[in-house]
Amino acid sequence: MTGRLRSALLTLGVLAAPTIASAQEEFQRPGTTVPAPETAPADNGAIPAPSPNLDYQSLPLPDRNRIIEALGVKDNPLNPYTQSTLKGDRPVFDDWFITLDLLSDTLVEPRSFPVPSGAVTTARNGENDKFGDPNQLVVNQTLLPSLTITKGDTTFMPPEFEFVFTPAINYNYAHVEELGLLRADPSKGTTRNDTFIGIQEAFVDYHLRNVSERFDFDSFRIGIQPINLDFRGFLFQDDQLAARLFGNRANNRFQYNLEGIWRIEKDTNSGLNDLSQPLRRDYTIAANLFVQDLPVEGMTTEFSAVHNWNREEAFYYDKNGFITRPAAIGDERPHKYNVTYFGLNNDGHLGRINLSSSAYYVMGNDDHNVFSQGKANIRAYFAAAEPSIDFDWIRLRASALYASGDSKPYGKTESGFDAIQENPQIAGADTSYWIRQSIPLIGGGGVNLSSRDGVLPSLRSSGDEGQSNFINPGLTLFGVGTDLDLLPELRLTFNFNHLWFNNPEVLEILRQQPTVHKDIGWDLSSAITYRPFDTQNVVLRLSGATLIPGQGFKDLYDSEPPNRIYYSVLTNIILKY
Repeated sequence: MTGRLRSALLTLGVLAAPTIASAQEEFQRPGTTVPAPETAPADNGAIPAPSPNLDYQSLPLPDRNRIIEALGVKDNPLNPYTQSTLKGDRPVFDDWFITLDLLSDTLVEPRSFPVPSGAVTTARNGENDKFGDPNQLVVNQTLLPSLTITKGDTTFMPPEFEFVFTPAINYNYAHVEELGLLRADPSKGTTRNDTFIGIQEAFVDYHLRNVSERFDFDSFRIGIQPINLDFRGFLFQDDQLAARLFGNRANNRFQYNLEGIWRIEKDTNSGLNDLSQPLRRDYTIAANLFVQDLPVEGMTTEFSAVHNWNREEAFYYDKNGFITRPAAIGDERPHKYNVTYFGLNNDGHLGRINLSSSAYYVMGNDDHNVFSQGKANIRAYFAAAEPSIDFDWIRLRASALYASGDSKPYGKTESGFDAIQENPQIAGADTSYWIRQSIPLIGGGGVNLSSRDGVLPSLRSSGDEGQSNFINPGLTLFGVGTDLDLLPELRLTFNFNHLWFNNPEVLEILRQQPTVHKDIGWDLSSAITYRPFDTQNVVLRLSGATLIPGQGFKDLYDSEPPNRIYYSVLTNIILKY
């Protein structure tokens, strides 16, 4: 206990002033006697010892949190870097705390990718090419105020009760060079301004019980909440309506999670939860077990089983008038499916080597194959790994990913792997061109070759609003990258990835082309991240990426001029109170 804290406690009467005798008794050897107290000489400048006969009064305090006021630390609600009742540093009353947050996420994104053009959709007189001008600009501004109410002494144990409410206010702007891209009606022009208010979090977390003196616990959470079913967001990462039972055992070595998820419809342009729409007929049940120090110390292993059943058999058009369910592919008929994912995921380190890996096998059935028009089984698999090693301020990374493809689209087994709602954190994540951009499959149906913030070429109509599709070409990715911490607040990142289709047969059928090669091309990206205060309160990020097309990409998008290089520039400013 520091001298300053002890003096404050003595002043408040929380501690009684010790006598010399009691202090000597505390540290005396067994069998010895305590000598009578002596008064220190007054002429040597020392403070006289307190008399053992003084009668001290005790002063009760409402709670231990008021002690900090005696130390001179004052409440400053407007400054998030100091003690603040509004940031949960002191209770509002008893052991109830509130935390107010406000996050501003600003995005400016010039980009280019292949877009269709033609007599109906072109905005430029005299143009009749199959592909149009690919240049676009997107501006997105989101405000996320958040209120958290917590009960309990969370310094030592999980909260007894927690309520979180996070609305989102969004403005987005888009400008393109071709008609019919932003809205199905080409008369709407090439510019779109849109606003939306959604609810990203609204849940209650109730602490059921502690099961050990080390505060192993069981808790229940219900409402709209963040969901991530693995370490890197390969299978399902989103804010969705769910009921969740979770907890831990054996001093937190084992953590379990059981949850049921009922998906909320998304707003097309902002990607936020749209509660004005009926809930989707898409349901997921997930069970996860995390084991620390398995198979070696420093490594956490996750075992998971996830079942997703989809009953969306009605036609659904998105906010801009494009058909989203069923996807405009094959015979374009509604269908339903049941799939079960079995997963094994790891995250941690093996000595100096950091390692994150993931593997999934999916099995199930689809009541309508859009090519054969009959029932089909689903059998597909996925694997990914990202090892890295640190040398002081330098981290070197390698990335590898394999998603199985479907080599027989007219067969009775669909073998192209697809996720439920992916948001992959690998190979540069949204810095990567391939992961960041949604690339339309022009001339092959109203679907995307890959979805925004997704790595799988799953031929879905939309990553947010579409159904999973297990008839796709699959993907192989190999890459290397590095993170350079030039300063504690400044990081520079580089990523170099190469991508291939595994089975392009489905692309050949959709495009009615005799040959589509496997080589997608090189995805090159870099990013610089600056945190001027060494915290997440202010984050500035600028990234740039380009796709140098391989022969397979050229087969699909042999546009004019030849050998076009597509780009993505991302300027992101995050401010948080």
